[in-house]
Amino acid sequence: MYSSKGALGSKKSNRRARSQSAQMPRKSTGKYVVVLVTCRSRVEAERIARRIVSRRLAACANLLETPVQSLYRWKGKVERAREFLLLIKTAARHLPALQAEVERLHSYDVPEFVALPIVAGSPAYLRWLAECVASDDK
Repeated sequence: MYSSKGALGSKKSNRRARSQSAQMPRKSTGKYVVVLVTCRSRVEAERIARRIVSRRLAACANLLETPVQSLYRWKGKVERAREFLLLIKTAARHLPALQAEVERLHSYDVPEFVALPIVAGSPAYLRWLAECVASDDK
């Protein structure tokens, strides 16, 4: 979890968080997903990440600073590219809007957008994720 004070803030809240995260991970009901998106450049990846987090379409987007080497088939040929990977955590209900925003901002004709279910997680982390993507119109 993130805060301006570091991982969880004060030492007292850190102890409480450690005891909560030591609990058995809670199984998900398919409510949360990790989305993989590769980008042409670090700048593009950061722009997409900032936009989707600020719009609350995602709780978090991790940008892998080291590029990945991608081999893929495109228009009948095997291609190779250096790309930057985003790992995006969000609620499954945001997938249509998230996909539309990624596709709008992305430079590729067919950007990678693959959602993987979060099958379990620490209760504290899943609560934080839920709070971050909660609608303001509750």
